[in-house]
Amino acid sequence: MPGGLENLLADAAMLDRLRNRRVGLCCNHTAIDRRFDHALDLLAAAGVRIRRLFGPEHGVDATAQDMVGVQDESRQGIEVVSLYGDTEASLHPAPETLADLDVVLFDIQDIGARYYTYQATLGYLMQAAAGTGCTIIVLDRPNPIDGVTVEGNVVQPGYESFVSAFPLAIRHGMTMGELARFFQRFCGMADTRVEVVPCTGWRRDQWLDETDLPWVLPSPNMPTLDTAAIYPGMCLLEGTDVSEGRGTTRPFHLFGAPWVDRRRLLRLLRLGAEDAGLEGVGFRAATFEPRFQKHAGTLCHGAEVMITERVAIDSVLLGLVVLEAFLRLDPDREHFAWRTEPYEFVANPIAIDLLGGSSELRLALEAKVSPRELIAAWTAQRREFEERREACLLY
Repeated sequence: MPGGLENLLADAAMLDRLRNRRVGLCCNHTAIDRRFDHALDLLAAAGVRIRRLFGPEHGVDATAQDMVGVQDESRQGIEVVSLYGDTEASLHPAPETLADLDVVLFDIQDIGARYYTYQATLGYLMQAAAGTGCTIIVLDRPNPIDGVTVEGNVVQPGYESFVSAFPLAIRHGMTMGELARFFQRFCGMADTRVEVVPCTGWRRDQWLDETDLPWVLPSPNMPTLDTAAIYPGMCLLEGTDVSEGRGTTRPFHLFGAPWVDRRRLLRLLRLGAEDAGLEGVGFRAATFEPRFQKHAGTLCHGAEVMITERVAIDSVLLGLVVLEAFLRLDPDREHFAWRTEPYEFVANPIAIDLLGGSSELRLALEAKVSPRELIAAWTAQRREFEERREACLLY
């Protein structure tokens, strides 16, 4: 099943066009073909000269941890512009970095959740390209956790950030190429020149491991497809003082804190899962020691998410069940707290509201609205998003 990169390289007319243009490439290490060769090398072999590279969060080689700034550099003698530096302004490409280019190719593997910042980088690149004459060409790849399932709420005005840059559902069920079409049509980017080179043979219900395209961990804490399956819900723990397992070999599966009674938490998790009708996962009690980030070097007690049937998981419901369990575990809030430190360069709204796309998620859980009721309350906005999304689908 060829991805967009391979289809581009098989298109003689497209290659001829690019050989005579000033070309940039926004990519990371996931821009490979089925033989595991990187786009930069493949394009060079095809006679396409890349004049400038653009690197997303984590860098072109994805060596930086989350929220660690990456500086401009060079690779193979090519200038690299970092789109994740030390300031919020660094997330947005300067128009002058595009104005002297005819085309920017975009090839980065997404994982299908709006918090995952590569799709925000695509949108910001499109915004910066408007009026410059530069065309953005997306080399499309499958949504690795399927292109059918849509979960969660939609970002509300005033809560936009790098983790919720555009009005998407939490699990959006779209490819990067489809997102580019969505941004162009519904996010004020009608003047941006956008093309999509589609992948071939992908069915929307397929997960990445049901294709012959390779899985490459797209960021340091996204090691497996199972991690991606639960990330749309478990990433909500980033908005708390509870470790989401960063600094372990099981990020987003392991979670906990030094103060937690893990047996009591396990009972609350299992009770909450049963009450919510959560399927496809189970929990085991766990103790772990993060090597970096929250509670680094300190034993944390909590649990591990165990996947039993990935297609049955409502990952956002999973995240809400976990948050509810912590609120029940510490009802007087002696230990559990929402994160108040700046998150992706934003101090206000706080992190959980940025991730939640509004304050509704946090306030509802604090008011003891059940996870299932909260999911139901989002039905209308999710359906409105699905109607918009339908107009942008390619497969």
